[in-house]
Amino acid sequence: MLLGAHMSIAGGVDKAIERGERLSCTAIQLFTKNTNQWKGKSLEEEEIARFLSLRKKSNISKILAHDSYLINLASGSPALRTKSINALIAEMERCRMLSIPYITMHPGAHLGSGEDAGIKNITNSFNLIFIKTNGWPVDIALETTAGQGTSIGYRFEHLAHIINGVKENDRIKVCLDTCHIFAAGYDISTAKGYDAVMKEFDRIVGIDRLVCFHVNDCKKGLGSHVDRHEHIGNGMLGQLPFRLLMNDKRFADIPKIIETPKDKDMKNDIRNLEVLRKMVGI
Repeated sequence: MLLGAHMSIAGGVDKAIERGERLSCTAIQLFTKNTNQWKGKSLEEEEIARFLSLRKKSNISKILAHDSYLINLASGSPALRTKSINALIAEMERCRMLSIPYITMHPGAHLGSGEDAGIKNITNSFNLIFIKTNGWPVDIALETTAGQGTSIGYRFEHLAHIINGVKENDRIKVCLDTCHIFAAGYDISTAKGYDAVMKEFDRIVGIDRLVCFHVNDCKKGLGSHVDRHEHIGNGMLGQLPFRLLMNDKRFADIPKIIETPKDKDMKNDIRNLEVLRKMVGI
């Protein structure tokens, strides 16, 4: 079972593995740099070596990165888009150094230029990025969004349009966030709804592109378009969809990462992971 949490890199990227091990994670997600800055501190050779060594010794078999929230490939501003392209390439380079195969990212926000224009900006950006990173063993995992503000990615069709517009679209994968799709209007809170949504996702995007789940309950209601995560079973989704997901054989080999509300001593992560582990077999 590939299950874990987003881990802090405070003190060095290798610390994320140590923290994940303490929670008995078999998969983790991390940032490769400070997310509040466009340019991160360079990864030192010793830090990279510690990361790779700890990873080899650990029980964590899957590691994914998440990009900085500053990056916005959908922006209508050429200057911001260029800055975002360069920042994403830099983060992909950090992933390459750390042997992390996927970097998860929100597609972006069009900021008023319209969804069609935003999607076109995203596809054009990826076409340029993939030329500049040709041969790199790092792919993009587009994350479904809640549709808050002008964000793109709250409809499965958005993802499909982006994928279809990218020449090297074998390098585009998908991360499905349970909170986000519910807030976007996909009702997975019932068994019937869960089955229907997964079938729709497979028809429009394709389950074969799934490389990660973000497993989060939702603080707000169905179709609220509000991106607010809640502890597993304590939000508007309840426990049922998580039981269905944890026992869905189609997704047995896909990492499931919680991004539920944090606390300083990771007790919240421990609690949420235990809730999910106990669902297996039920």
